[in-house]
Amino acid sequence: MARIQYITQIDIDPGAVRLLPEECQRTGMRRPLVVTDAGVRAAGVLQVALDALQGVPHAVFDATPPNPNEAAVRAAVAVYRSEGCDGLVAVGGGSSIDLAKGVAIAATHEGALKTYATIEGGSPRITDRVAPIIAVPTTAGTGSEVARGAILIVDDGRKLGFHSWHLVPKAALLDPDLTLGLPAMLTAATGMDAIAHCMETFMAPAVNPPADGIALDGLARGWAHIERATRDGQDRQARWNMMSASMQGAMAFQKGLGCVHSLSHSLGGVNPRLHHGTLNAMFLPAVVRFNAAADAMQQDRRLQRMAQAMGLAGCDARGSEVADAIRAMNARLGLPSGLAAMGVTEELVERVIDGAMADHCHKTNPRIASRDEYRQMLLDSL
Repeated sequence: MARIQYITQIDIDPGAVRLLPEECQRTGMRRPLVVTDAGVRAAGVLQVALDALQGVPHAVFDATPPNPNEAAVRAAVAVYRSEGCDGLVAVGGGSSIDLAKGVAIAATHEGALKTYATIEGGSPRITDRVAPIIAVPTTAGTGSEVARGAILIVDDGRKLGFHSWHLVPKAALLDPDLTLGLPAMLTAATGMDAIAHCMETFMAPAVNPPADGIALDGLARGWAHIERATRDGQDRQARWNMMSASMQGAMAFQKGLGCVHSLSHSLGGVNPRLHHGTLNAMFLPAVVRFNAAADAMQQDRRLQRMAQAMGLAGCDARGSEVADAIRAMNARLGLPSGLAAMGVTEELVERVIDGAMADHCHKTNPRIASRDEYRQMLLDSL
């Protein structure tokens, strides 16, 4: 049986952040903790959200790290409890939204955070006691504002996924104006994150036709607008479409992701300074080629359908046209030429494979990769 579930409320429009007071009221938040990071505060975007709260009592935690970890969850929980908060407003990129999800668990559930991780069998332990979340994304990439999952580095160093329908934000306020000041390289990296979500979920084998349609449309929007948004950060139409592509990728990836994410989750845990979206962009070409063998055995030829959404003339059986187009897009966007340009060396390969084999995305790829196959994908991505 294929179960299909889409459950959150989304507002996408310039000025959507102004809906914060009524969403706090609707979700029963009387004193939210606003979770953000120092960069969002420094850019003035946090103040826009705080101004929109219009007198709603609140506290602020602005120490979200680029790769959120259990220590930051504990620090935010301490503020949540000391300030008497009853909900969370996440203002920022995927890191802030994922951290808020970690706080939503830890503030209302007992025990170590890792016991709630998906690969630890923790999803059923996450209950409806979780604190409610309103998400206000300031990047167009992760789509965490409409997702049931969060990625957090736990105390033992593993970068783990936490998944529960209870973690889906009660409201997602997508205001593309909040992304107008996003630097070009962050626009490119987060945009490729969104594109990776759309591509991987479309290739994933689970049965979910609505997810496939959403992913394919999101890919078309993202591919057509990422260069415009990167080149001209004030292009409102491009920013709106990138924000939509980001949201669509995450709505769709409830279906499952694959080797791109099992590799990027693992490498991001080994070196938390590496940007997740950039890693996804680096791994995509090798994974597309790896998946082409499975695609050639299917009647619906998903690589050809992705190529059409990307405006390519076609796609050969090896997937090289799509893979080459991704590499060329990375170059045009000014992203690194490969993992080596990001400081990744072959010495890390075996550790990354260990993490990838254990990651929750490993088994939802259309081909289940062996250690040797992961090794080849890593070497091809260097």
